[in-house]
Amino acid sequence: MAFNLTLPIAIGADHAGFECKEKLISIFKAKGLLLKDLGCYSADTVDYPDFAHPVALSVEKGEAAFGILLCGSANGVAISANKHQGIRAALCWAEEIAELSRKHNDANVLCIPARFVTVEVAEKMVELFMNTPFEGGRHQSRVDKISC
Repeated sequence: MAFNLTLPIAIGADHAGFECKEKLISIFKAKGLLLKDLGCYSADTVDYPDFAHPVALSVEKGEAAFGILLCGSANGVAISANKHQGIRAALCWAEEIAELSRKHNDANVLCIPARFVTVEVAEKMVELFMNTPFEGGRHQSRVDKISC
């Protein structure tokens, strides 16, 4: 495992990602994983930073193993989460990108564009993200340069 899964996985979404978030929660709870649902809780229109910041903060404080954020394009949640020191939020729309975000960037928040991926692809990306370790090595010095 790439993450300490004795901690919950923090997950959040805006209205565009709500349906996919709910399905992912159901899938991963059925697999025995702990999830901390930080909203939103309906498909009513909301503002994505209101959910991206609590997920990022939960990861930043060590209260969650990693984070999952969903919105329409995933750009808004990624931008918001990346404002937090120690957060490396990666916008991923394909399995290989989710895997590489872990291997090469030590990403700790997976941002999924719910309008552009199926639930099946989202599930596979989460599986790869949580099970892929950071390679370190030549990538470590690059990751060390990210924080301001």
